[in-house]
Amino acid sequence: MRLFDRNHRLAIIAILTLVAVLAGCGPNKAVLRKQAEAGRELAEAYMEEGKNRQALRELLKAEKFHDQDSLLYNDLGLVYLALGEPEKAVEPFQKALALNPDFSAAINNQGTAYLALGEWKKARVLFERLSQDLVYATPHLPLHNLGYVAYNLGDYEEALKRYQEALDYRPDFAQSWRGMGRAYMAMGRYSEALHALQKALEFAPNFTEVYLDLAEAYQSVGRRMDALDALDEVIRKLPDSPLAREAERKRTELGF
Repeated sequence: MRLFDRNHRLAIIAILTLVAVLAGCGPNKAVLRKQAEAGRELAEAYMEEGKNRQALRELLKAEKFHDQDSLLYNDLGLVYLALGEPEKAVEPFQKALALNPDFSAAINNQGTAYLALGEWKKARVLFERLSQDLVYATPHLPLHNLGYVAYNLGDYEEALKRYQEALDYRPDFAQSWRGMGRAYMAMGRYSEALHALQKALEFAPNFTEVYLDLAEAYQSVGRRMDALDALDEVIRKLPDSPLAREAERKRTELGF
């Protein structure tokens, strides 16, 4: 059988492309939507594997086929967050919420982007909204985030209140125990800080950052050897890490 020459093949490709474009104006939109959904699902598989660059590429391709998918935009925002680019994450989350104003996950994720940017008041609006959602599956998370916002705004009493509300839902939530400990330290209430930080480690023994907080609290009440033990625990758990280097620096400040 004789092969088509190059010009013949190009002509056929051009005709098929025209047909596809014309079909896209009618029923084929459903096909494009399915193609976009398949791209999003592939991106989500990449995200689960931590392959965020590949996920980003697939999501941007999928957006060209179907730009009315709130799940796609939420994923896109999450990928930007995972890549350490929260400034790029805000817009996709906004698009997700424009398409689905009650999309709780996107509300939380946009708030998280604002936290990463230090936009405390913008984050607070979103987490307040989410904390009033009676059917939200993890109510302790927006409450914890409201505590974190209050802490960063210097309102330590409000921070303690919000962290406690989070713990009312999840008594084992180590993040909120740590938050309470840090708020108590900022207020000079070191015995209460020590209790809260020890509770955080009770529920999450490998929460290494807490040992640095614990060392600071011990040092503040003159318990230098306990502070040293906490710093050594950081070095033991995460050698050759930025946290370990911070522990070494604090160790030197203690005179060891």
